Amino acid sequence: MVEELRTLGISDEQVLTAIGNVPRHWFLDNAFLEYAYQNKAFPIGSGQTISHPYTVAYQSQALEIKKGDKVLEVGTGCGYQTSVLAQFGAKIFSIERQHSLFVKTKKFLDEANVHVKLFYGDGYQGVPTFAPYNKIIVTAGAPYIPDALISQLAEGGRLVIPVGEGEKHIMTIVDKHKGGELKKYELGEFSFVPLLEDKNWNH
Repeated sequence: MVEELRTLGISDEQVLTAIGNVPRHWFLDNAFLEYAYQNKAFPIGSGQTISHPYTVAYQSQALEIKKGDKVLEVGTGCGYQTSVLAQFGAKIFSIERQHSLFVKTKKFLDEANVHVKLFYGDGYQGVPTFAPYNKIIVTAGAPYIPDALISQLAEGGRLVIPVGEGEKHIMTIVDKHKGGELKKYELGEFSFVPLLEDKNWNH
């Protein structure tokens, strides 16, 4: 799988090593085990999916994580991307909106000895308690870039988020420079499940 990602243009050796270190079959239903190392997305319950390895690698590469960075992941899902991020020697904070997935993934990551802080809550609000973050990654398609995530991004920080309505999303990078100046870059087109928003969320 790592060699396939290399041919698809993933060149960051740290990212390729991280992907190689995380056994993807851990995160899949038994019915999909024989396909675990194919570049495909699969359902993980609660209407969510585990992303293509290419998407995980692409977002991880775009983040440019450095050792010791504080990283917020919005959309823990099954914990695959979370586990890949944990390989970089960064401090990982991750929030999940689906309670059943949150409980299942927290138990699994604890048992797998993956050291990350997990939260159950509305991803649009981020996790202000531990802000600011050097890097923020959103693993579901958002119709817009949430203000809360921009405000929780440190100066010199980077947000990687798929933005768009419907099934297609534009992978977008937002860099926050000194004084809070924002620079936005649009990359390729991807497909994600939607980032859920609960207008009646109780904090």
